[in-house]
Amino acid sequence: MPVIDTRNGPLEHVVIGGDPDLAPLVFLHGGLGCLAAWGRFPARLAAATGRRALVYSRHGNGGSGPDPLPRTSRYMHEHAQDVLPELLNALGMHRPVLIGHSDGASIALLYASAHPVEAVVGMGPHMYFEDQNRIGIENARASYEAGPLARKMAMLHDDPRGVFDRWSGVWLSPAFRTWSIENDLDVTAPVLAIQGDADEYGSMDQVDAVERAVSGPFRRLVPEGCDHYPHLVCPDLVTDTVRDFLAGHPQSVVATR
Repeated sequence: MPVIDTRNGPLEHVVIGGDPDLAPLVFLHGGLGCLAAWGRFPARLAAATGRRALVYSRHGNGGSGPDPLPRTSRYMHEHAQDVLPELLNALGMHRPVLIGHSDGASIALLYASAHPVEAVVGMGPHMYFEDQNRIGIENARASYEAGPLARKMAMLHDDPRGVFDRWSGVWLSPAFRTWSIENDLDVTAPVLAIQGDADEYGSMDQVDAVERAVSGPFRRLVPEGCDHYPHLVCPDLVTDTVRDFLAGHPQSVVATR
């Protein structure tokens, strides 16, 4: 896997070819995710839109170098403000389309508040801490300790235990109970928010909060019966909706798989 050196250490990444005249897609994974966890979705969306795509793993995740920074309640801000701008500048990717999932959706919104982007697609975005976050993470911790989630993560990460503990530790810490990015956003670019109506890590109130916080064009997609991973559960629906959104024909829909 190609690696690029940054001030905070190496990042594994893949660049998928596409039209250099179109804004590139940049995929930002969730807290337990990495490059490999996206599966075939980035290549599929790149092909559907004709765009180049960057997929990478954040420090500490996948095959990237260790995370040198202490995990605080501002870790998403830090990545959006420091790591992502450095990475995109090094790769010559400007005014991207950010495709964020979970933590990655929050990072995308924070980045778009300070840097030019063509659009933001946020799947399962987190805007503030709510009790459903805690319940979902406590259930994930039980699954990890019982074995199923640990085995799955071991296939994706060099340090699966470290990934899980850093993520769950900060989200379940007392400091995170007041976490919110609602007052930190200044997004004028078009935003598409996607959240399954059976998302185990957040309520639909999170999508409502995104809509309140952004000032540009806003659309939402709510796949019925879908959990926190709409790009894996209903990839056709997500791909078609994002393609149409980026083509300038956004739709606000509630759809089945």
